[in-house]
Parts: sequence; structure tokens; C-alpha cells
Amino acid sequence: MKREPIFLEPVFKERIWGGTALADGFGYSIPSQRTGECWAISGHRNGASIVRSGEYQGISLDQLWNTHPLLFGHYPSDSFPLLTKILDANEDLSVQVHPDDEYATLNEDGEKGKTECWYILDCREGAELVLGHYAQTKEELLERVALGQWDQLLRRIPIHPGDFFYVPSGTVHALCAGTLVLETQQSSDTTYRLYDYDRLDHAGNSRELHLHKALEVITIPHQDAVSFGHKQPIGAGEQTQLVESPYFNVVKWSIQGTVSLEQKHSFMLVSVLTGEGMMYQNQSLYELKKGDHFILPHGFGQFELTGSCEMIVSYL
Repeated sequence: MKREPIFLEPVFKERIWGGTALADGFGYSIPSQRTGECWAISGHRNGASIVRSGEYQGISLDQLWNTHPLLFGHYPSDSFPLLTKILDANEDLSVQVHPDDEYATLNEDGEKGKTECWYILDCREGAELVLGHYAQTKEELLERVALGQWDQLLRRIPIHPGDFFYVPSGTVHALCAGTLVLETQQSSDTTYRLYDYDRLDHAGNSRELHLHKALEVITIPHQDAVSFGHKQPIGAGEQTQLVESPYFNVVKWSIQGTVSLEQKHSFMLVSVLTGEGMMYQNQSLYELKKGDHFILPHGFGQFELTGSCEMIVSYL
């Protein structure tokens, strides 16, 4: 079986908090002025990516997972386990929390839990995000929620481009207005809204909250997660280990010249954040540019990258 990178067409989602940054920054053709999510590498039933070119052109990633398991090293999962997104938070996202695998399996029709992480691509000066809460007990949390004391409850953190945050299931969180992030997560579309700023959708209705489920899964007290940030040279570039977790590992490749690498994992997900370059492998040449997303399949082996670009890479 020929091993070649699997380039994917993203799926776009309109959101009440979305904007136009996915078109302005990446040149994507978006469906509206309120496009909030680019599902860049997705095998999820709510929006599977389609292979853009090559031998498997036109096949959805979920179908490819089921019919060509050798491409993914026969990884033991009944569905594609990761989801890469770009999120344009033109306005505040709801304050929310995600369940773990056990809770989601029991309560969400077999859906996976959702641990995720964020790489801040861009943000407004003075931007922040919600990450965690100040309640020390469940009783305190319930009281603050019942009284609407969100300013006293929610933990806000200033952010800057290049920051990275690991967000385990059970963590109260929210992206705030003026933030563009690349998100790596478990393949899940389950979100429990805790607070939505009392805003109305375009039909004049409040969006549904999920207080009961949210309060069941929130980690109390909040626990800061550990990310790494360890850097090492890789030829004419640098690799930064952003996080190692039971759900995914994420690194950043910064390329300024030529780098020799090897794909040793079941598969690797790659997103080009900036710049452009070329990939050489077994006398084949592939052009890379900002906004490209692709999978390096099992057995891809050694390859070279050359150019000036930054990439986020995830693997299991």
C-alpha cells in the first residue's frame, strides 16, 4: 500500500459567537459572517472531513477509518479518536464543561468524553479566557451559580498569541471575544453549558443550558493541568512538546530551512499554522501552505520538510 499524506477538506460550523477570521486569516471559503468553527481533521458523525486529493479523494475520514484500518496502524478505537478544530471566537463563548468518557458513555448515547487543548493563534490586546473556578466545595459552587455570582466564581486568565492551555474534562472554561485558537480534542461534540451571558439567539430565544449535567461533572476544587513546553532543536528548526496526556500528545514544529523527521506513530495529524514549505518523501513532493491539514498515515516513515512555517502536530 502506497503511503502518502492524506490532505483533508475542512467542515465549517456557523455559531452565534463566530465571525470572519477563518476567511480573513486562512483564506477559507466560509458559509457566513458568523462562522465559528473549522473542523479541520474530523471523523465525527456531526461533520466528517473529506479527503481532498490522492488515492482516497472524495472519501470521508470516518469511512476511511472503517475501511482502511492499516492506514492508522489498526489503532484500537471504533471511530477516529481525535478532532482538530480552528475556533474563531469573535464574541464570548458560553461558560461550559465537558464530561469524561465514563459519564458520556452512560449519558450521551455512547459519545466519547472531551478533553481538549488550545494553542492561541491570535487574540486582541488584553484578551483573556475562562479557565477554572474558585469554589472549594460543591455547596459553594451551587450557591454561586444559584445567585448568579459569576464574577466571583469564574477564574479569568490573560492570554497572548503562542500560549497553550490543556483543558481536561471536568474543567470549567470559555474562550472570550477576539480569540482565534487551534484546538486538539477527543472526537466528541458534547458540551454542557453552565452560563451564556443571558444572550439571545437570532430568533430571540435563550440557548439551552445544561446545569444538572454540568454540575455533576465539574471538578471541585479546580485543578490546574500541567503542560510541558520543552523545546529541542530538529535540524533547521525547533520542536516544542506542548502536552503529553492519555488522550493525545501535541507538539509544535517551527521550521526555518530543512528538517529530517520520521513518522513512528499509528498516525499523525498536522496543521500548517503559518508560512509555506515542501514535504519530500520517497521521491514524492508535496506543497504545504498555511491552512493545510493532513494526516501522516502508519508506516509513512522518514521525510523532509523545507521552508519557513509553523505546524501543530498531534498523535496518540
